[in-house]
Amino acid sequence: MPTIERGTVADLTGLTPQAVSNVLARMVEEGVIASAGVRRPRLGKPAAVYRLVPDRRWAIGAHVTRRELRLVLADLAGVVHASTTTPLPADFTPGQLLNLLVPGVGGMIDEHRLERIKAETVVGRELIGLGIGMMGPLEQADGRIRDAHRLHHWHDVPLAALAASELGLPVVVDKDVTAGVTAEAWLCGADFRDAALILVEAGVGAGLWLNGAAHRGAHTNASEFGHTVIQLGGPLCVCGRHGCLEVVHERAADPASAAEVLATGVVNLIQTLDLGHIILAGADLLCHGDLYLRAVERAVNTQLPGADWLDVDVTLTTLGTDVIAAGAAMQVLNLRHGVPAPTTSRRHPRT
Repeated sequence: MPTIERGTVADLTGLTPQAVSNVLARMVEEGVIASAGVRRPRLGKPAAVYRLVPDRRWAIGAHVTRRELRLVLADLAGVVHASTTTPLPADFTPGQLLNLLVPGVGGMIDEHRLERIKAETVVGRELIGLGIGMMGPLEQADGRIRDAHRLHHWHDVPLAALAASELGLPVVVDKDVTAGVTAEAWLCGADFRDAALILVEAGVGAGLWLNGAAHRGAHTNASEFGHTVIQLGGPLCVCGRHGCLEVVHERAADPASAAEVLATGVVNLIQTLDLGHIILAGADLLCHGDLYLRAVERAVNTQLPGADWLDVDVTLTTLGTDVIAAGAAMQVLNLRHGVPAPTTSRRHPRT
């Protein structure tokens, strides 16, 4: 397990040495970190060193697709320890989702002997909460699903509040693709600054990570990549527009043609945002992963002007179909133990 020095914490956070000492002492008391001894440099004072204790804090992440519910259990280091998948009824209702979500979460808690969060200081295997990644549009600030595309029972549904009431746990809801790109950022570290996770799973979306943070937009409705038009006068999309990337991709003659459609959309996104990383994900994409990877790499190298100096790293996710649920769990852990980020979302009157 990697270690960190007390002085490095001060440098990274900007806190005073006394404040850092107080914070570290509290974290040691909670069992989240532990002393890893002292590092003695050739010059200067010895430095106290600490290591993370990952199994003291846990989060459960859920990925709600149009076909199934995926759950994962992740520790404080973001490592996935368990994963389950349950089919969902066609055009499921909020009640049907909760009827599967609640026992699924309860089963993970019981199986892994987790303690539900009760107080600020808990010595044991504490479950911080539940994160849910779901298709939008949605309002991330309060976990309200505005209108989930292709689901008829999801207009203005307060999913976070409903799930929290049923489970007695803190619940965070975010777009599936935003949760997924968060997982990739945890894995890649500080060099992962301007990137997109492209998800193909009963739809097309793109989670955006810009300037080292998740990008949600003014109404937390960014990432509707699949509903950008690439064919004027094209087929009607579920969103009501014609020729969207999603519907053109779906109606492609074969997987190779579908991959070419997606690749063109990816190049458009790179041209718009100047991205350095593209991660390809989603169950429908990963079954033809190598084909999609080659198509996007080829498009980046041939369709992107200045490809000889505009370096873009294109990869498949290493988390497989767990990437969204894992990212949702990591978002919960980050809210409790990560660096706070400024709130930029605007609240609008509901109609």
